[in-house]
This record gives sequence, structure tokens and C-alpha cells, in this order.
Amino acid sequence: MLNKVILIGRLVADPQLRYTQTGIAVTNFTLAVDRPFVSQSGEREADFIDIVTWRKQAEVCANYLNKGRLVAVEGRLQIRSYDDQNGIRRKAAEIVADQVTFLDRARDTGSSVDHESAVGPPEPEFDDVPF
Repeated sequence: MLNKVILIGRLVADPQLRYTQTGIAVTNFTLAVDRPFVSQSGEREADFIDIVTWRKQAEVCANYLNKGRLVAVEGRLQIRSYDDQNGIRRKAAEIVADQVTFLDRARDTGSSVDHESAVGPPEPEFDDVPF
């Protein structure tokens, strides 16, 4: 059996970091993923997909991602059930991410946080290229 999902999209809002009662980090965010076709009105539609990350990855996502960032998410589809405020049984679908890859650079927000460390090593300058 196989349960694997790969998505590329943009964050709809800043990620929300929280901790479980045992101190494990968990971050939730929503990804807007364009559909591969246009609607009858000629507009491109998107699906809004809930993403969950855990532990160190949750902290990295919460610290370095924000609204509008382009990311690739690899993970698995999880369907969970819960009872709402009225006692009605509901289902929620979400992607539990195994890997989140940042596909663009952080915008300069004027903060002193080193966003590049989460994205990867800096691109080499021409003087650094060995040929």
C-alpha cells in the first residue's frame, strides 16, 4: 500500500506553532495549490490544503516561513474524525509532511534572522567558482 502526496504551492497565512502537552512542536499551515486547468470562466482555481509538520521541522517552518512563500511538501494524506461543538461527527483531511522544501528566498523583512540557513547554503560568488 502507498500513501504519498507531493504538493507545490504558496502559504495562505503564516504558520501556527504550538506544543503538545509532552513538549513536541507541531506547526499547521495552509497551502494554496493551483489546479492544472482553468475554470469555464477562464480563471485558474486553487485548492487550499492543510499541512501539519512535527518536531524540528515544525520549528523550522514556523521560524522561516510566512504568508506567500513557495514550498514543496512531501508527506501522507491523513483523514481524522472529531466531534464538533454540537456533537456532530466531522472529518478533516490534512497532509502530514515528511519533508518541506523552501523553493524561494525569504523576502527582506528587516529582521536580523538568518533566513538563508533554512533555505540552504548561499549561492557562490563568481570568485568562489573553481573554474
